[in-house]
Amino acid sequence: MVAVTMRPASGGPPLGCLLALRFLTLVLWNVPGAWALDNGLAMTPTMGWLHWERFMCNTDCNEDPDSCISEKLFMQMADLMDSDGWKEVGYEYLCIDDCWMAPERDSKGRLQADPIRFPSGIRHLANYVHSKGLKLGIYADVGKKTCAGYPGSLGYYDIDAKTFAAWGVDLLKFDGCYCDSVEQLANGYKNMSLALNNTGRSIVYSCEWPMYMWPFHKPNYTEIRQYCNHWRNFGDIYDSWESVKSILRWTSSIQKTLVSAAGPGGWNDPDMLVIGNFGLSWDQQITQMALWAIMAAPLLMSNDLRQISLQAKTLLQNKDVIAINQDPLGKQGYLLREEDNIEVWERPLSNLAWAVAVVNLQEIGGPRSYTINVASLGQGLACNPACLVMELLPVKTKLGFYEWTSCLKTRVNPTGTVLLRLERN
Repeated sequence: MVAVTMRPASGGPPLGCLLALRFLTLVLWNVPGAWALDNGLAMTPTMGWLHWERFMCNTDCNEDPDSCISEKLFMQMADLMDSDGWKEVGYEYLCIDDCWMAPERDSKGRLQADPIRFPSGIRHLANYVHSKGLKLGIYADVGKKTCAGYPGSLGYYDIDAKTFAAWGVDLLKFDGCYCDSVEQLANGYKNMSLALNNTGRSIVYSCEWPMYMWPFHKPNYTEIRQYCNHWRNFGDIYDSWESVKSILRWTSSIQKTLVSAAGPGGWNDPDMLVIGNFGLSWDQQITQMALWAIMAAPLLMSNDLRQISLQAKTLLQNKDVIAINQDPLGKQGYLLREEDNIEVWERPLSNLAWAVAVVNLQEIGGPRSYTINVASLGQGLACNPACLVMELLPVKTKLGFYEWTSCLKTRVNPTGTVLLRLERN
């Protein structure tokens, strides 16, 4: 058995699971209904803010008081989520990641927050977040230690679940570092799920179980879905186009497995939105937002809401795109086909509507034209006999009515995406 002791590297999948991207023309897979985690939560993908990608494990509040992991940071983000329109469009979870803990448990074996950086404690922070109409997420680890070396939950699942519930926590992100075996990893995720449910408090359970399982064998997504509300499959996202591309490439390469696992109550999590940071161009930010909506992914931003540009804020708060992500039908989209560095993704929506994303992966030259046979979309049903086509990104535009036998021409910038909504006439 191999101990997992660190976060997987950026830009590539876990060892042993790299699959070649293939030309795919796919049918729509059924979504499991009865076997989701039955806690009544995450019936649509979770939306919120998570500190890790932007702020990482910055614990030096003397040198960097405005960006260290502290109650001050989370209170400021809660204020902005309340005042700047984030809550109104659905971003409701304010989530703490690694490095919030004190180095040791207290005398009763309970986790405790770092007393310098969180002097008022997590219960006080939860109360503050709740007073803003938001919910608080927290981080722990299934193994002996967290990925950054703080106390893990191995042997303390019941105690930690009760502690989080007593504090008023609403979401747990449960990492998978420092486990001695895959059996220990799997049992730990199951035990924490049961412990959370036994508290009687509604706590969304965000797992990283399959991500740590892939290096050893294919995860059992039917089982994972019974215990988790959403689950990470791939290494941490970085603030780069290469990282976003690698996540999309890996996801599409095993999409038949992933799409069939997703649905109300349980979602595949491709990791955080890095829109509004430093590494993505404007077109690449559009691509991440559009594809995370198509994939029915949790929308967990990791950025600095104190400094975000109006352009990035407008994209992240785009109600039409969020409506696709949050569509109540709850079916994950998929890569329909790829040809000549153009990808076409589609997702079935409620009321017989479809979302379609056309992605230009070419990184040289200018905008490219691409023509779609309307009859090829939505299993041939999206526009039969006709449909209204709206372009949602980059610019909202009513393109008009298209018959089943017609063609739809798009023009897509390099590394950009055109996101469409098709509604039956």
